[in-house]
Amino acid sequence: MHFAYSLYLKKISIIDVFIIAAGFIFRVWAGAVAVDAHISVWLLLCITSFSLFLAVGKRRCEANLLEGVAAKHRESLLFYPKNLLDIYIIMFATSTWLTYALFTFSHPSAIELGKTLSIMANLPRTLVAQKWLMLTVPLVIYGVMRYLQLIYGSKKKIGLPEEVFLSDKTLIAIVALWSILVVVTIYL
Repeated sequence: MHFAYSLYLKKISIIDVFIIAAGFIFRVWAGAVAVDAHISVWLLLCITSFSLFLAVGKRRCEANLLEGVAAKHRESLLFYPKNLLDIYIIMFATSTWLTYALFTFSHPSAIELGKTLSIMANLPRTLVAQKWLMLTVPLVIYGVMRYLQLIYGSKKKIGLPEEVFLSDKTLIAIVALWSILVVVTIYL
């Protein structure tokens, strides 16, 4: 896939974005195979949406940074008007948080009755089953909104998505808080 991308596929609009996203998805699949884990359909859809969101965001950032000479850098950028990239970004930003929310709503209970502390076993099922991971949804929505704010609200030209994620203290804090909340929710 990487050789085909490097030789030819990077020149074809839309396919280039799909190939970039596929790289993220294959990494997730490889990790699941390595630890013998099942990937929920909703989680896989969320990862797909997020991967496409990042890939389109990368194209948008390139179009911004290389204004006027974008075609010399990447031929496929000729076929991505900025307003089309904006539509793609909105589409995948929405599908990212929405599929994540649906994943959290359908996430199996981490606590099985009879295998927990007696206090937890006596709680109503409403408080134990499939509810707590939903607490992370507002953080995901905030993270998506913050990334969009950085792309569109900044007066300076924004770099590549990975640079944005690694340089913005607010996004780093949101990801850290989300990670802690997920671990606490699933394991505690």
